[in-house]
Amino acid sequence: MHLTANPIDWYAARAAGVAAYILLTATVTLGIALAGKLPGRRWRQWPAFAVEDLHLAGGLLVGTFIAIHVATIAIDSFLPFSPMQLLIPLTSVYRPVWVALGIVAAELLLALAITNHYRDRVISRRWWRRAHYVNFAVWAAATLHGMGSGTDRSAPWLIAIYAACVAAVAAATTWRLTTHRPAGRIRAAAPGGVAALTALLVIAAQLGPLHSRARPWDAASFRDALTGRILQEAAVSRAIVSMSGQASGPQNVLVRADLLVAPGRISQTRFQMEYLPSGTLCLGTVLHVAATSFTARCTISTGARRSIAASWRLDTQAGLRGTLSVSSPR
Repeated sequence: MHLTANPIDWYAARAAGVAAYILLTATVTLGIALAGKLPGRRWRQWPAFAVEDLHLAGGLLVGTFIAIHVATIAIDSFLPFSPMQLLIPLTSVYRPVWVALGIVAAELLLALAITNHYRDRVISRRWWRRAHYVNFAVWAAATLHGMGSGTDRSAPWLIAIYAACVAAVAAATTWRLTTHRPAGRIRAAAPGGVAALTALLVIAAQLGPLHSRARPWDAASFRDALTGRILQEAAVSRAIVSMSGQASGPQNVLVRADLLVAPGRISQTRFQMEYLPSGTLCLGTVLHVAATSFTARCTISTGARRSIAASWRLDTQAGLRGTLSVSSPR
């Protein structure tokens, strides 16, 4: 169910996703440090349970931000997802593989949380430690999910975050793998070299094959696919015919056209278009109506006007599929 098109929830979804990823990276890096012998590991002087509690608290924070991320996406209309699409991998119509990676990461993290709850009661500590290697799979899937499906994935600030996070995990892992090797310049330089290389690979991927253009914000002209329904409420002498739908494409919008129909004529019309995710409303009237099309004109709060042309073919049960064209009149 999509309850809102307010930009606040869309900003919250994106911010929660980024915060969850940064915290997940910190938790994974801390986990590597706990298992290895990283230099300057001063927390060896701390009680072991305090260090483990810090690690578990990080996991709880990650889970909290993931829950916010999923919940705010579920109620938003900018990129509509059904409950099934948010729970079952590869069912999303939007970048199904990349979204599936995020779903898998969240569900694996939930499984790890269950193992934390039953540690030392049902699950042995040895098995629990082995199960927590799945954290690497969670982090890797979350990284690919963000790099491939995030709407800000090509923004310089987010590329920098991905590069830094990947470099941190790569450096910590490299040091862990070389901990028991003889000391030397190669061993000392290996983590830094691997970190630099992985950071460059992330930047190259985001600027190359994974690069995406930012969606327009309240675009003055666009052409999108339209889906919706036609509803009719009839009284004794008049009827209200309403067309409501959503256009999805470069610029997502919600549209509604209402016609007050008297015998042999249309006595009144009203048109509304809502831009997503900004929530900007464009209000006006329907100018011309045909069997499977209409034209309208509306004005947004800034005074800018939009000309709208919608056409469709009827589907089953009063559904419709077609196109919506919006332009700025001269």
